[in-house]
Amino acid sequence: MNLLTERDWLEYLAAQRTVNDPSAALGRAAPVVRAVLERHLNGAELSRADGEVLFATEGDDLKAVIAAADHVRRQRVGDTVSFVVTRNINFTNVCNMGCRFCGFSKRRGEAGAEWLDLDEIAHRAEVAWQRGATEVCIQGGLHPDLPGTYYRDIVAAIKARVPALHIHAFSPFEIWYGAKKRRMSVVDFLGELKAAGLGSIPGTAAEILDTEVRRQLTRDKLSARAWIEIVRAAHGVGLRSTSTIMYGHIDGPRHWAAHIDLLRAIQKDTGGFTEIVPLGFVHSEAPLYIEREIPGVRPGATLVEHLKMHAVARLMLAGWIENVQVSWVKLGPQVGQALLSAGANDFGGTLMDESISRSAGASFGEEITAAEMVQIIRDAGREPLRRSTLYAPLERYADHDPVALVPLKPRPYDPIQFIRPRRTAHSPNQAETAHG
Repeated sequence: MNLLTERDWLEYLAAQRTVNDPSAALGRAAPVVRAVLERHLNGAELSRADGEVLFATEGDDLKAVIAAADHVRRQRVGDTVSFVVTRNINFTNVCNMGCRFCGFSKRRGEAGAEWLDLDEIAHRAEVAWQRGATEVCIQGGLHPDLPGTYYRDIVAAIKARVPALHIHAFSPFEIWYGAKKRRMSVVDFLGELKAAGLGSIPGTAAEILDTEVRRQLTRDKLSARAWIEIVRAAHGVGLRSTSTIMYGHIDGPRHWAAHIDLLRAIQKDTGGFTEIVPLGFVHSEAPLYIEREIPGVRPGATLVEHLKMHAVARLMLAGWIENVQVSWVKLGPQVGQALLSAGANDFGGTLMDESISRSAGASFGEEITAAEMVQIIRDAGREPLRRSTLYAPLERYADHDPVALVPLKPRPYDPIQFIRPRRTAHSPNQAETAHG
């Protein structure tokens, strides 16, 4: 049984930042775990079954997995931690699909329903560009009144206003919906978007690529097979994508290992994934958790599960998907920073705006500025690098800092406070309460 608290794990990970040799941790692991890890460190690819073994670890066995993942990360991508300056634009929250994990969507006419017009979307993209963004990430609900050309029109409007900005937009679910609205094949629809200026797509809407789980989460609105076909089609027309996994709801090690194995199989065929982004289920405002219609729904992933997911993803995907990103908006800056010692090498985007996770109950705000990103990365003992969407290096911060900007919107917290809690003579335990 794992008796380590969250604080124990965070302190352990902080202590591991300067440990380069995993052999001591492997020596304390159970024989079966040590055998799997040693085979991998000697060049063998992990099987799905191996992944299940590693996902089941606790205590010293998990420490060995983390040490191996950090070692492989260092070998594959070095000590650089990258991030991208981007703005999220969630152009509508109106959606009739009714996914049970989503706290973002509204019905048409419901209080709080939003739909941005093209001029406002382009304006937000221009503001992002002026603040140093090289990317806008655009996703929205599946609005029933959305015109067939609307996705193309969004891309064209942004390109007309800011031609050099990379547009990373539209999940596979949106691609499916847009092609249906447009009465086009998915391949032709993707080609139309690419011709208009679409640069890449987010590999969201994957959730767990398991038919039985997806039926419960999404009522099978977009099947696992359809997600795979759309991602392969995107890669086929030259649009690269991220890959994701959403965990911590009604899933478990068997689903996680199979999902990562499937992503690896796609990557072997297409080479189109830029990274994997593990996404912990945010439960507090999600109907799946609030209404408890499905037995066994959990209140999101634990810190131990976050550690396992990032570490095992690094090991299973080694040589195929080299970038493992932490989602700071779901995990918070402190946990995100800790995961840099568990196989992760990318801190995601500055965001500037974020609606989807926040609507589901995430409590970590909407923006970490580039200057704050650099502080967080340096504090973890790593080298900050600003990158492009497709992981081209743009600026290294070895001897200087980014321009310090005031956040675009007021924030309820200071992200640096999470990684460097302030202690005073009158509040010696403030570090213990930094999570709120």
